[in-house]
Amino acid sequence: MEKLTFYAVSAPEKLDRIGAYLAERLSRDVVRHRYGYVVIAMEALDQLLMACHSQSIKPFVESFLHMVAKLLESREPDLQVLGTNSFVKFANIEEDTPSYHRRYDFFVSQFSAMCHSTHEDSETRSRIRVAGIKGLQGVVRKTVNDELQAIIWEPQHMDKLIPSMLFNMQDNEDSERAGEENPASLAESCFRELLGRAAYGNMNNAVHPVLVHLDNHRLWDPNDFAVPCFRIIMYSIQAQHSHHVIQQVLSHLDTHSKNTPRVRAGIVQVLLETVAIAAKGSIGPTVLEVFNTLLKHLRMSVDFELGDGSRRNSASSLSSTRTKESEERIVQNAIIQTIGFFGGNLPDYQRAEVMMFIMGKVPVYGTPCHTLDTGTKRIQTMLLSSLIMVTSGFKCKTMCAGLPVAFLEPLCSISLMEDSELRQLVLEILHNIIDRHDNRAKLRGIRIIPNVAALKIKREKISKQDVVFMKKHGQQIYRHIYLGCKEEDNVQKNFELLFTALALITIELANEEVMIDLMRLSIALQDMALANEENMPMFIRCGIMALVAAYLNFLSQMIANPPFCQHVSKVIEMRNLDAPYLLPEHVFREKCVLPDSLDRDDVGLYFQTADLAEALSVPGYNVERLAIPYIPQVTDEDRLSRRKSFVDTISLQVDILSNSLPDQIPLVWRNRKGKGDGR
Repeated sequence: MEKLTFYAVSAPEKLDRIGAYLAERLSRDVVRHRYGYVVIAMEALDQLLMACHSQSIKPFVESFLHMVAKLLESREPDLQVLGTNSFVKFANIEEDTPSYHRRYDFFVSQFSAMCHSTHEDSETRSRIRVAGIKGLQGVVRKTVNDELQAIIWEPQHMDKLIPSMLFNMQDNEDSERAGEENPASLAESCFRELLGRAAYGNMNNAVHPVLVHLDNHRLWDPNDFAVPCFRIIMYSIQAQHSHHVIQQVLSHLDTHSKNTPRVRAGIVQVLLETVAIAAKGSIGPTVLEVFNTLLKHLRMSVDFELGDGSRRNSASSLSSTRTKESEERIVQNAIIQTIGFFGGNLPDYQRAEVMMFIMGKVPVYGTPCHTLDTGTKRIQTMLLSSLIMVTSGFKCKTMCAGLPVAFLEPLCSISLMEDSELRQLVLEILHNIIDRHDNRAKLRGIRIIPNVAALKIKREKISKQDVVFMKKHGQQIYRHIYLGCKEEDNVQKNFELLFTALALITIELANEEVMIDLMRLSIALQDMALANEENMPMFIRCGIMALVAAYLNFLSQMIANPPFCQHVSKVIEMRNLDAPYLLPEHVFREKCVLPDSLDRDDVGLYFQTADLAEALSVPGYNVERLAIPYIPQVTDEDRLSRRKSFVDTISLQVDILSNSLPDQIPLVWRNRKGKGDGR
């Protein structure tokens, strides 16, 4: 061997003849099953290949590859492994000049076939599969960096390469084997290497076979393999190509739009995984496309669920319908989770766009489907749930940015819906946007807080932009709180969320003028519960009273005005003695005994405007404004929602001209029909 190597290096022009001779000998020995000579000839070819790096090695390589092909074609596992090892050595040699005519199609096909070996002996089967994976890895290394071999990225090759790796990753029967002897771990490292080398234009060809493989092997349900597989893809590719993968999964979801709910849920969960990883880096221009596709599938899922429900006509189909419904819920929850996770990881400026985009999809009053049928309600619930997730942790610098008119108005429209669950979702969205200092957790529940200072509430001085926002939109927010309080289907959670909303507005958006307005609102709520012009249930009337007590107790301590605190404490004390059902700690208990009527004459049980005004007769507070009863604006929404008390009458809204408060207060009485409030 030493003499032959010396001769080949000394006379490189003879290499092609040496190669041809060895190849001829090896072919003859393979046919005659003289495997000892085959091994010797192959070792000679290997050593000559490693020793000679001259221009004239090109013809020799052709003989060498021809012999490797011969070994791979044989049915003998040992020869297949021998040929693969020789090919891997060749693949690791860096050639000085590119080869214009060499093709690796045969090797891709043959190594892929070896990856799918079904040899009856498990040990041999693993050896062949490992050899096949190593061979594919060799092809990849030899070709990906060679511009003349870009053909490797074409679909006909990728459709063999990728499934071969996935097949071994998925079939992990040799999990006890370590390192390169384990087909699954070797296939995974080869898969990672291939994806890591994929350029911008090759991403689609690399990802599409993965989706096809998951389809063919029915790996979406359950998706125990699909999710980790895409996790590998997302962490292996270059970050700037992430949006390619997301687009591929989205279009695949479209392809499967009529498939079973579990398959769709599996694809959505994979999308969640890809989005979760991509959101940390570059997501490119696909943000709204992701949301658009997801919302489209959410709507389709609700339609499928309700469509099946409407076709119930026999007891026999009832159980299968229920199963289908619960499976559709899995799809819907997966979509909402994905929307929320993706939205929650976006920068604030993009998040605001997404919030507007989702809100634009929510059916509201004034649209063709403002009647609250089951489908509309389900869609509203789903979209609002996803908005809660998107707005969670959202920190807008100004309220104008967090609650623009185009977002606030439809949100308020939904808060008028005659459905307590929808109103709860709207309030939670408002909390997410208003609460910029994470105080909400300290205000959970509805109670008489004995010492607000102990809560250590964080707040900053209200900005000029927020003052302007409250001047423009404050009345709209108060109005929806006012109307939301008197809904007959309110439960304890509604009152808790209303209390938190009032407290957060006080912390984040209240200057002296807003505080006066909030007091007027509180007194108006109390008067509404006492007057009971709408025959509200006693629980709702007592709930409103409890809400007003809890809020005024909170507000008095935030203002830190001793006479104000004294008046509020006195009323709460009286209620504890004579009317505990007017306090949150009692009325929301399960066995609270409610009265038959509320005695309006027992003034000690109620907050008095005159006492509040007297307590606030200090500089900075516009006490005269406090004396003006709060009356909510009437808008076209009320007519659309067919409200009992606001439908036929047009209320006179009292406004005070800002900036001037001389001895005589100029009043502007005008018909308030809402500025574009009705949608």
